[in-house]
Amino acid sequence: QREFTQKKTFTSWINSILAKRKPPSVISDLYTDIQQGHLLLDLLEVLSGQHLPREKGLNTFQCRSNIENALTFLKSRSLKLINIHVADVIEGKPSIVLGLIWTIIFHFHIEELARTLACTYNQPSFDCSSAVDSSPKASRSAKKSAKIKERWKISATKALLLWVKEQCSLHSSINVTDFKSSWRSGLPFLAIIQTLQPGLVDLEKAKSRSNKENLKEAFRIAELELNIPRLLEPEDVDIMNPDEKSIMTYVAQFLQYSRNLPESEEDMQEKVREAVSWLAAQEKKFTKLLIDTENETYYQKYKEMMSFMEAFHEEKKPFLPVLLSKRSETELSESQQQMREEWDKLISQINEWKAKLDQMLPSPLDGIEAWLQEVEHLQVEDLPDLQDPFKAMFVFREIIVIFKGLMDCFDSHLDTLQSFKNQDEKNMPLVLPEKLEEMKRRLFSNICFTNSNTFLEYHYGLCSAIANEVMLKLNICDMKYGTKESVESLLENW
Repeated sequence: QREFTQKKTFTSWINSILAKRKPPSVISDLYTDIQQGHLLLDLLEVLSGQHLPREKGLNTFQCRSNIENALTFLKSRSLKLINIHVADVIEGKPSIVLGLIWTIIFHFHIEELARTLACTYNQPSFDCSSAVDSSPKASRSAKKSAKIKERWKISATKALLLWVKEQCSLHSSINVTDFKSSWRSGLPFLAIIQTLQPGLVDLEKAKSRSNKENLKEAFRIAELELNIPRLLEPEDVDIMNPDEKSIMTYVAQFLQYSRNLPESEEDMQEKVREAVSWLAAQEKKFTKLLIDTENETYYQKYKEMMSFMEAFHEEKKPFLPVLLSKRSETELSESQQQMREEWDKLISQINEWKAKLDQMLPSPLDGIEAWLQEVEHLQVEDLPDLQDPFKAMFVFREIIVIFKGLMDCFDSHLDTLQSFKNQDEKNMPLVLPEKLEEMKRRLFSNICFTNSNTFLEYHYGLCSAIANEVMLKLNICDMKYGTKESVESLLENW
């Protein structure tokens, strides 16, 4: 059932993209049509806006070359194509083809859209996992800190879910907790439609209808009124365990629609002016905080900053739509550019102050904090590109040694953190309890529970690199050389 739903949904999504191509292309059977490589390249060209190299013919060599070109392009975008090989795509293996298409959908459709929400749901805070810098020119470490708690793929899913919850929060009693059974009633779809285009839906009447009636109505309105392609049918969703990937693919189209809603230039400029004014006030408040707490203890500095961040998060909510609009630099007006610069400046100042506070932690917590950050940064580092397997082998081995060395300190840091006496000689607290809890949470949830998975990922990467290197050698031997001398030369080189 799941495979059937994914095949149908992914095929409809692909055709909605290929309809934008000139001339349009169409996929009839996903597993067979993808084998030639042409439609796969068509899809990637529309999504990326780039022209990709291809062979025009349809013989085995040309089809293989086209698929190789497509996979090479995806790898150049830093996409991890785990267990996806040319031979499996040519054979049209269902699990491999669906895995490949889902990777493309997630990267080009869901992830790209979710990035526009990053500023909303990854604001700077005193949990190191959520510090973020929205500037494209941000330092490498600042960018990494936004992904410490979980890899971006998970964050993109979470951001999309939070966006859905926001749309549904305007309508009471509609609760969405996942991209599975939460959607069976059809009410979340209808709630999103009502938020995006008020007046199209009667939610009160919908609450008395059956699941299938609501789903049918939601898909009909979305297609006719919002021009959102119908990727799902009621029977795909109104089951015990609906397919998460299919629902995410469809829901992301509503987010795309919300990004394309027009707004008058006059309204936008007024909102920009208000946002710039608010940012200036926040910067003044932040600067005053730094001056007022300059001679305070670490405990007091942290406490004051927590208070500032709590107010900051609450006050920023009305300005999020304008702060998130038109994220591309080329699309920004002069006033929007000023707003972006002020926002980036404030975020940078907050992140810098948080880093300084971490360095000011009393011993031995300062060492544990530094260790936590080093492990967390290593966990979110992009893995080596397997296109150069020989180089990847060395890099993976080096990462494994570094990670193992860091994890050798885990038990001692855990004991130290759990036995830390949080009081000075005057029986006053040294560190805010919230900070200690945050460090413990990071140590357990981010490191302890992911330790074995991280090791497995590194070792899997190493084994894949070795396997790729061996396959390259074997493929060379498979070629026809024709002369005894050339074969002897090949063996000598081997």
